[in-house]
Amino acid sequence: MWKRDEAVRSPAVPTNEPSVAASATQSRPDTMVKGQNERDVVNIGKSVVIKGELNGSEDLTIEGHVEGKIELRDHVLTIGPNGKIKAELHAKAIVVLGEVIGNVSATDKVDIRENGSVDGDITAPRVAIAEGAHFRGSVDMQNKGGKAAPAPRPVQAPEVRPQASVVPQAAAPAQSQQGQRVGA
Repeated sequence: MWKRDEAVRSPAVPTNEPSVAASATQSRPDTMVKGQNERDVVNIGKSVVIKGELNGSEDLTIEGHVEGKIELRDHVLTIGPNGKIKAELHAKAIVVLGEVIGNVSATDKVDIRENGSVDGDITAPRVAIAEGAHFRGSVDMQNKGGKAAPAPRPVQAPEVRPQASVVPQAAAPAQSQQGQRVGA
């Protein structure tokens, strides 16, 4: 029986060290990523007022008041339902549930939800404005490369020639045929 237990234990204890490291790293990043995602979201509460420049390298949710400039180039900026922002916004993705006065620029998407409000120009490759949202400004949708999309060419009406020049050409053969019939 002693040998039997040893046989059962040997598969449970890996003898190949690289596979131990691989299995350990495979199980750990999932829990680490989840933990990091939970920790990488910063909240600014309703009673907080910020005046100036706000930069960061993590996702941010704002429920308070901010005046100035907000820059989160590679992260998500969420303006909560109580958030009141008078600033220039730059982020990867911007979700607006509250009020924003100022220009909004995103490298991925701007999403104005049902009760959200934006007074300013939006620059982003994707823009979503929900029913019931408020938006006043212009929208510039860019390509993923960051270059502005080519301006659409104005629709030009086909060249219209004066009717007088068209009718005689069409009528001339008919008249000559009628003239031949009459004269024949």
